[in-house]
Amino acid sequence: MNESLEQVKRWLQRGHGDLMGSQGSLLGVDVGSYGLRVVLADVQGQQVIADNRPLPKAAPDGVVAAALELAHAVLERSGIQRQHLVRVGIGFGGPVNRDAGCTRLSHRTPGWENFPLAAKFEEALDTPALLDNDANVTALAEATFGAGRDVRNLFYLHLSSGVGGGMVLDGRLYSGATSTAGEVGHAIVRYDGPPCSCGARGHLESYVSIGGLLRRANELGLRTDDLHDLFNDSAIGRQVVGEATDLLGLMLANIVSVLDPDMIVLGGIVTRRGGDSLITAIRERLHESLPPTMRREVSVVASTFGYESVAVGALALAAQSLRE
Repeated sequence: MNESLEQVKRWLQRGHGDLMGSQGSLLGVDVGSYGLRVVLADVQGQQVIADNRPLPKAAPDGVVAAALELAHAVLERSGIQRQHLVRVGIGFGGPVNRDAGCTRLSHRTPGWENFPLAAKFEEALDTPALLDNDANVTALAEATFGAGRDVRNLFYLHLSSGVGGGMVLDGRLYSGATSTAGEVGHAIVRYDGPPCSCGARGHLESYVSIGGLLRRANELGLRTDDLHDLFNDSAIGRQVVGEATDLLGLMLANIVSVLDPDMIVLGGIVTRRGGDSLITAIRERLHESLPPTMRREVSVVASTFGYESVAVGALALAAQSLRE
C-alpha cells in the first residue's frame, strides 16, 4: 500500500472512522482528472484499496459504465458487499453543480453538459453519492488526510493541463453560491491575452497550464511539447518558468489578502515537475507581493498526494457528509 492510502487508513483508525457508529464503507471516485481511479475504505480503517484504468474515449454514459465496472472490481477484491457502501464521493475534471449532482460541462470533452453524474452512481450502487470538482476535493484531501490536516484554513492550487483551486475554510470545504468558488484558473490576467480552454481570453490558465507554458516556450524559440524541457535550466526555460512564477506569486498574494489562509498547497504535474525550486520561487514571489500591512510568512507546500489525489479527496467528501 502506498503512503497516500496509508494516511487515509491511519486517519480512519484514529477514531474518525466511527462516523456512523456502525459498520460501513466509503467509495471515492475520480472521473477524468487522472483517468478513472477509485479508493475504497471501510469506515473503521481496516482496509483501504485503490485501483485505476485509463479514461475511455467514450460518451459520458460509456465513461460512467467503465468507472462502475472498476468500482465493482474493487468491491469484489475487497470482499465488501455493495449494500455495505454508505456513501460515494465523486471528483470530476470540470465545473459542477454540487447541489444538483450534475456536471456543468467539460472544457475538453463534449457531452458532459448538465450530466447527472451523481444520480448515475446512486442508481447503480444504491447509496447516496456526492459530486464536486477535482480541485475542490483535492483541497479537502489535503485538509483531511494530508499536508493541511493540522490547519483550519487552506487554499489548494492545481497546476496541470488545467488550472484550478479549492479552499477549506474553518475546516469545511467552501464551494460558493453556485459551486464554482476557487476557479482561480479563470481569473483574468490580461483582457487581450491568449485563449483559454473555456473560450475566453487572458485567463491565468492560459499562461501557467501545461499548454500555456509550452505555448510561451515556443513563442520564445524553444520548439517543444515536453514539459521537462522547461525545467532543464535552459535560458528560455528559465524565462518561461520565471514569468509563470511571477504571475502565480501575484495571484496567490491576492488570495492571501482575500482569504487569509494558514497554508497554500500546490499540486498537479507542473508542480511535480518543477519540484522544490518552483515551490520556493512561488513562495518568495508571494511574500514579496503581499502589502506591507499583511506581510507574513505563509506556508506554501507541495501536495501530499499524487495521482490518487482526486479519488482520495472524493473519499474525504463522502466521509465529511457522514458528519453533517
